[in-house]
Amino acid sequence: MSSKYHSPTRYQSLVIHLGALIAVSAWGASFVATKVLTQHGLNAVEIYIYRFAIAYFLTLLICPRPFFSRSKRDELLFLLCGICGGSVYFIAENTAVIYTLVSNVSLITALSPIITFLIATLVFKTDRLSRGFILGSAIALIGVGCVIFNSSVEVNVNPFGDMLAFLAAISWALYTLLLRPLNATYSAWFISRKTFFYGMITALPLMAIEPTHASISMLLSTEVLLNIGFLGLICSFLAYLLWALTVRRLGAVKSGNYLYFSPVVTLILSAVVLGESITVIGITGCLLILGGVILSEKLTSGHSPLTKSH
Repeated sequence: MSSKYHSPTRYQSLVIHLGALIAVSAWGASFVATKVLTQHGLNAVEIYIYRFAIAYFLTLLICPRPFFSRSKRDELLFLLCGICGGSVYFIAENTAVIYTLVSNVSLITALSPIITFLIATLVFKTDRLSRGFILGSAIALIGVGCVIFNSSVEVNVNPFGDMLAFLAAISWALYTLLLRPLNATYSAWFISRKTFFYGMITALPLMAIEPTHASISMLLSTEVLLNIGFLGLICSFLAYLLWALTVRRLGAVKSGNYLYFSPVVTLILSAVVLGESITVIGITGCLLILGGVILSEKLTSGHSPLTKSH
């Protein structure tokens, strides 16, 4: 199938894959940064708005024009990107870390590549679900069960947090698929800016429902500023730009496979920074989730309707 883009050189391919690793590593660390902020009294909505406000104004400075997209249809797609890849995803994720372990949230959201492929197959109807995909998905779901069981036994957590993490995974899968038609027309800077804008705007009404209780002195404390800065500058501004470039070059499903590196980063940092325990059943669940996602991708390689796009 002919491609709109020329095949990248070896150096360009290395840069693309390195960018994807940087993005997912930053997102893996973001779970820990978010947990630290919730421990300082910030709520899920304000954490999200602060980080997206920083990212939006930075991209606006770099890419101020054009302000609107080329059609009302595209503007609607950007609105949906802001909701799925912004407000719904991050508020669900930020709330989830309050009720469950951050390693749980990261592991469960790592299911998004499987969900992406499932939705893509059902929507585009270019291929059937293969036995390999079903096997990999089943293994990954067993891993999720182990993770949830482990947290329920080891600490007093609410399964509500794990369910919110699953909602976030679905939301991110939809965002990844929405990027597909937009990447063919708009630059990564423009896509990122529009996502930040609509994500921030659609979350603002929630501030009225859950107003901030943070004081000025708390917001100006070193630890809070560092974590908000990290979420806004690295995890949002830089990582979203790198992710848009990755999806443009590798396709939605293929790039989504990098997301299973994120839980490894989270698992290590949550143990080091937050003191969360790493148990045998927790590690088993982690390996099953990552193994299942990798297996489903390998056994369906070349059959995804999205890896052949662009």
